[in-house]
Amino acid sequence: MENKYVGYLLLGISILIIIVVFMFNGALKEIIKTSCGEEHSLVCPMDQTVNNQTFVALGIVGILIIVGLILVFSAPEKEIIFKTKVVEKKIPKKKINIQNLKKEELQVLELIQKQKTIFQADIIEKLGFGKAKVTRILDRLEGSGIVERKRRGMTNVVVLKE
Repeated sequence: MENKYVGYLLLGISILIIIVVFMFNGALKEIIKTSCGEEHSLVCPMDQTVNNQTFVALGIVGILIIVGLILVFSAPEKEIIFKTKVVEKKIPKKKINIQNLKKEELQVLELIQKQKTIFQADIIEKLGFGKAKVTRILDRLEGSGIVERKRRGMTNVVVLKE
């Protein structure tokens, strides 16, 4: 239910309560008139009690009216969107056994680790090795499960295997 409609509902209930309070107050005043009679003509102790109860009831109704007006004139409800945080499983980094690797393989592996992803042609250019030599080195590293080559057009992209 929208705030506006709840506010109108509270205002309507408040008006009904005010009518009931004044009707009840009138009935009690008639009872006081008949029971107090002439001996307490100016001030009857019951009269003050009825007035106090009326003021308390009207104070409570006043609070309901204020809340109702706030709900009627407040901004409409906006859609609440909850953002949930996606927790991904952290895959432990695979330890690479570099003891069995040759000097050239270590150079290629170090370059790949720095760049994360690198074109095979860039390895040839940066290390100054020949095409065939880099291909053989990458074949051995790929066979060991350390790197992976992915075909991209006329060249390969080399990445560390996860």
